[in-house]
Amino acid sequence: MIATGGKSVYGASVGILMLEARFPRISGDMGNATSWLFPVLYKVVRDASPTRVVRNQAKGLLPAFKDAAQDLVADGADGITTNCGFLSLFQNDLAAAVGVPVAASSLMQVAIVNATLPPGKQAGILTISASTLTKAHLTAAGVPDGTPIGTTEGGREFTRVILGDEMHLDVEAARADNVEAAQALVGTHPQIGALVLECTNMTPYAADIQTATGLPVYSMASFVQWFQSGLAPPRYPG
Repeated sequence: MIATGGKSVYGASVGILMLEARFPRISGDMGNATSWLFPVLYKVVRDASPTRVVRNQAKGLLPAFKDAAQDLVADGADGITTNCGFLSLFQNDLAAAVGVPVAASSLMQVAIVNATLPPGKQAGILTISASTLTKAHLTAAGVPDGTPIGTTEGGREFTRVILGDEMHLDVEAARADNVEAAQALVGTHPQIGALVLECTNMTPYAADIQTATGLPVYSMASFVQWFQSGLAPPRYPG
């Protein structure tokens, strides 16, 4: 066998573009490296705060995200993802900049999930900030018009801590915010057959949401696991 080089790092096929934040990243959060069953590469995009990306449409940040994505590919990543669903706005630009597969937003799962559901059912979205999730974000991710959207805005803990980039998180209060928001969404939209979590920080609560609603729940973790399985398929004996 002759081995071929060309990368600085091997065995970590997924590169993750991280917002610059200090809030706690508990187990399950994609910014917590122990959440993954496979190695990943991280790159923090400086000045990309949660507020700037979620509430201000990441204005002025595209060059920094392109540069960081190119650095990840140069270091060894075979595909690029991000840790904010609102970065669907950068999907096409990032893919053009790096020349490898890009999965910028959990929202890209909505169309896939819809295809799995029985007639008359559709996916619903749970977001950290419905007030700033625009049609442009949804269109960039291929989300169909009329998709029901629920939010943790107005809750006790989750949205405030994450978007405010606070140092302390009451995990149980954040869990309750997510579960209650999901229940409210499903309660007002009986046609929902599954939920897609826009916010990557919602992943730690996906199992709680599934238990409370009885519906399949798809998070950024499920999306990246699928993404990685194509970048580095398992090799079976035989």
